[in-house]
Amino acid sequence: MQGIQFLIDANGQKTAVVIDLKEYGELWEDFYDVIVAHSRQDEPRESLEEVRQQLLDQGKLSE
Repeated sequence: MQGIQFLIDANGQKTAVVIDLKEYGELWEDFYDVIVAHSRQDEPRESLEEVRQQLLDQGKLSE
């Protein structure tokens, strides 16, 4: 596949991949975004109203 190279070890096993980001950069970004979103799925969430109130309390937001 053009723009993608696999690195292999002494046993012929694929150990890494080199991706041409000029050619596949947007696809890689999409893939990475999915990985990050998946890794954060169990993190606690705050509602917009909670964040807004915290910013108001800290003086970082005006009404």
